[in-house]
Amino acid sequence: MSSTSLAWIYLVLSGVADVAWAVSTKFSNGYSRLSWTLVSIVALVIFLSLLTQALKTLPLGTAYAVWTGIGAVGSVLCGVLLFGETITVSRATAMLVIAGGVIALKIVPA
Repeated sequence: MSSTSLAWIYLVLSGVADVAWAVSTKFSNGYSRLSWTLVSIVALVIFLSLLTQALKTLPLGTAYAVWTGIGAVGSVLCGVLLFGETITVSRATAMLVIAGGVIALKIVPA
């Protein structure tokens, strides 16, 4: 596996860990629940570590845009699934636009 392929894997895993961080931070209730606070801190360390590794190889602008796209879409989906947030046509469209932008950045050469 090439270092670029591994960097993309690190980036995707970092995005997933970012979503886990956001969700666990929400569950921590302002860091008033110790177990969720600890999960949040661990997720934060994981996503920062993985993002740092990915940025050694990938272009900053592309990597950061992809990472934030994963975090944004993943957080919206978790909000709907875990916290009963509503999904409207405009929110779904916005998520599709974000996902399309992330895919375009991955496809277009740096």
